[in-house]
Amino acid sequence: MSQNEPSPIASSPHPVAARRTLRAIAVFEAIKGFAALIAIIGVVDLMHHDVRHLAEALIGRFRLSPDGRYSSIILHYADMLPGANVQALMWLAAGYILLRFMEAYGLWRDKAWAEWLGALSGGLYVPLEIHHFMQRASLVNGLVLLANVIVVAFLAMQLRRRHRLVQRGFGARRPSDLP
Repeated sequence: MSQNEPSPIASSPHPVAARRTLRAIAVFEAIKGFAALIAIIGVVDLMHHDVRHLAEALIGRFRLSPDGRYSSIILHYADMLPGANVQALMWLAAGYILLRFMEAYGLWRDKAWAEWLGALSGGLYVPLEIHHFMQRASLVNGLVLLANVIVVAFLAMQLRRRHRLVQRGFGARRPSDLP
């Protein structure tokens, strides 16, 4: 951390808990990045197969009704995949993966820019998650919404604490010098 960037963790009433929370969020963001990487590798691998046949086999394996809702969704996307713009998909995935890894690195290193990135990117999902929860209320949807709100609130609290430190003139001091 640069000397001009105060650490809100050092001024936290519970600095160990704040650091662990920030690092837990960083690990979660890295896991999301790895999951996206694995998913895009899987999609690219599927491009070289008969996706419709694989989808039908999957439906049969899980004994889903061929006329059911989930079967029609699976078949719909299986039919769309061969015609997908792979280059655009790869660029979007690369951007998302890079964003998640950058955020994870910055949060692990207690960087203000990463807190901003996390709060803004997480905050963008909250209205969508509320809408999704209102459409399909479930325990999982509720937990995802709650977890995202908690993460955004924690990062906003860290940013506010960091801003207060700068206003008090602690910006040029090392975190270990803070009261």
